[in-house]
Amino acid sequence: MEVKPYLVIAGFVIGFVLILPAAIVFLFSGKEQAATGSPIENETTEKVSVPEPASTLSVSVYRAQEKTIETVPLDQYVIGVVASEMPANFELEALKAQALAARTYIVNYLLNPPDLNLPKGAEVTDTVMNQVYKDDKELKALWGSDFGWKMAKITKAVEATMGQIITYHDQPITVAFFSTSNGYTESSEAYWQSALPYLKSVPSPWDRNSPKFSSTESIPVSKVDQKLGVDIEKAGSIGNVVKSTPGHRVGKVKIAGEVFSGREVREKLGLRSTDFKMKREGDQVVITTKGWGHGVGMSQYGANGMAKQGKEYRDIIKYYYQGVSISNLHAYTAQLTAKK
Repeated sequence: MEVKPYLVIAGFVIGFVLILPAAIVFLFSGKEQAATGSPIENETTEKVSVPEPASTLSVSVYRAQEKTIETVPLDQYVIGVVASEMPANFELEALKAQALAARTYIVNYLLNPPDLNLPKGAEVTDTVMNQVYKDDKELKALWGSDFGWKMAKITKAVEATMGQIITYHDQPITVAFFSTSNGYTESSEAYWQSALPYLKSVPSPWDRNSPKFSSTESIPVSKVDQKLGVDIEKAGSIGNVVKSTPGHRVGKVKIAGEVFSGREVREKLGLRSTDFKMKREGDQVVITTKGWGHGVGMSQYGANGMAKQGKEYRDIIKYYYQGVSISNLHAYTAQLTAKK
């Protein structure tokens, strides 16, 4: 049968008219869904922001060795801190937790600047007085051929937490972190005498896998006497612990008749932590310590252990900092700008 040309044309027109509206609905419904997708939420229904554009805020860092001031964008500063404070071969989620802690530290510091008697124009140092910070040039010299992958990984961690800080009752927290615990973190009042509700002792069993978990060293009796101002020979014995802390460390210890805080002994003798045991062997004092650092806040090796078990950075943060929230940095931008 012969098909008339005008019938073919009419068929195409009718089909096009019927199909076009459906195609338009499909196309635009897909775009709307992508633009208005549901926010990511955790188990407490706290809304967690996705990465936002880099902050326009900057940090003026006093470079202690060069005695110069370097002003860097906030997130570039955070990258330099994470690269300096945590091994790049740690799990990505641990690095994210460190990035969030580092950003929160500097934001709280800039909002509440202490008097450190820094050169005019400087806001923070690049040393352990604040957070250790190294720039790309220093990191290239330190890492050599590993610079590429290490920097890429750390940058990824920082970008994943961009625009986020840790808060407690809508205020940025005072961040503390350290290398390795003795199996527990320490409550803030046990080390600094300031009781902060989010810095309480919690178990940290993952630290037992840290190469820094336990160490033993010997110090001459004469040196211990000199540094502590005691006379162990005259006393006849070293002494004993008279008070422990919530974090299972030395709170008070009696040495040759004198009472010291665990922190005093640690700092005067240069010990790794305040969890220490001392015994005399001849003319030496043998000291065994557990953990490395003050023990308050987030354990870095503990964070890495949690990450290896599948925990995300939000889980890690909320474990080591009790009762906190993860909030948007931009709520504090006006305050930070006014401080400049």
